[in-house]
Amino acid sequence: MPLRPLTVIAALVAACCASAAHAEDFVVRRQEVPELKAVFGEVESRTVVPARARIGGTVRQVRVSEGSQVKEGDEIALVVDDKLALSLNAADAKIKELTSQLDNARTELDRAQQLLARGVASQSRVDTAKTQFDVATNQVTAAQADRAVVLQRAREGAVVAPADGRVLTVPVTPGSVVLAGDEIARIASGPYYLRLSLPERHAANIREGGTVRIGNRGITEDVAGTPAAARPGRIVKVYPEITAGRVVADVEVGGLGDYFVNERTLVWIEIGRRPVLAVPPALVLTRHGIDYVRIAAPRGVLEVPVILGARFHGEGGERVEVLTGLKDGDHLLDPGH
Repeated sequence: MPLRPLTVIAALVAACCASAAHAEDFVVRRQEVPELKAVFGEVESRTVVPARARIGGTVRQVRVSEGSQVKEGDEIALVVDDKLALSLNAADAKIKELTSQLDNARTELDRAQQLLARGVASQSRVDTAKTQFDVATNQVTAAQADRAVVLQRAREGAVVAPADGRVLTVPVTPGSVVLAGDEIARIASGPYYLRLSLPERHAANIREGGTVRIGNRGITEDVAGTPAAARPGRIVKVYPEITAGRVVADVEVGGLGDYFVNERTLVWIEIGRRPVLAVPPALVLTRHGIDYVRIAAPRGVLEVPVILGARFHGEGGERVEVLTGLKDGDHLLDPGH
C-alpha cells in the first residue's frame, strides 16, 4: 500500500530527530577520579641562616628588624669591644718602642761599618750590629702584624647578612652583651615551600612527584576556593620517618614570596582513587530544586531524578558526579531536545 505524503514527511522528521538525538547521546561510563583530602600546609623557607657575632662585646647598633629585606653583605648590627681600643693603643706604643730600637740598631750598624772601613773595628762587631738590626726589624714587623690583627677584630664587630632574604627574628637589642658566635638575627634565605603533615594511614598513597592543589591564601574554603579552581603544586619530598602518627611531605609551588613563614594555607592532596559516574553539567536539568537527566530507554525518553555530587575536570571536560539515579551504560540526551 503506498504511503501518503504526510506520512512520509512525518517518518522523515522522526528519523531526523532520532538521528540528532542519537548524535547527542552521552553514554555514562564508570571512571576513576582522585580522592582529595583537605589539609593545611605551612609555608617554610628552604634555608634559614643565622647572622652571628664574630667577636664578643656590646651591641652598639641594630640596623634591621623583623621582616626587613637584606642583601648578602649588608651590615645588620655593630658589636663593639672596648678592650680592642686599649689593645690598639698598646700596639701603637709597642710599634713606637720597637721603631726607636730599630733606629738605634741602624745607627750602630752604620757606625760599625764606618769603623771597619777605617780599620779601627773588627768584623765581629759589624756582624753583631747587623744581627741586632735584623732582630729589631723583625720585631717591628711582628708588632705591626699584631696591630693588624687588632684592627681586623675591630672590623669584625660589624655583623653582616650571610645571604639575601627576609629577617625572621632579631633576638638582641642595643646594649646587649654577646659572645662570639651568638645569634644576632635569623634570615630566611631559601625559596619558600609548603610542608604538609598527614595521618599515617595515608602514607602509602603519597609519592614524590605527585600533584596537589593549593587554594588561595587562607585557611577556609570561603577564601581558599575549591579544588577545581586551585593552582597545582608538586610533591618534591616525602620524609621516611613517621612522627606522632603523621607523615611529612614537602610541596613545591610558586608565588609564596609574600607569605609569612609558618603561615598556613589550604591544600588538597590526592590520597587515592575511587570509581564514580559522572556526566557533563549541561545534560542536567533542574526543575523546582530537583535535578533530572533525560535517558533514552526502550519505552521512550525518561526523565530520571538524580542526586549530584562535586564537580571536577575529567576526561572530555568538566564533569559532575552523580551519586544516585544512573547506572553504567545509560544513554543521556540533551535536555534541550
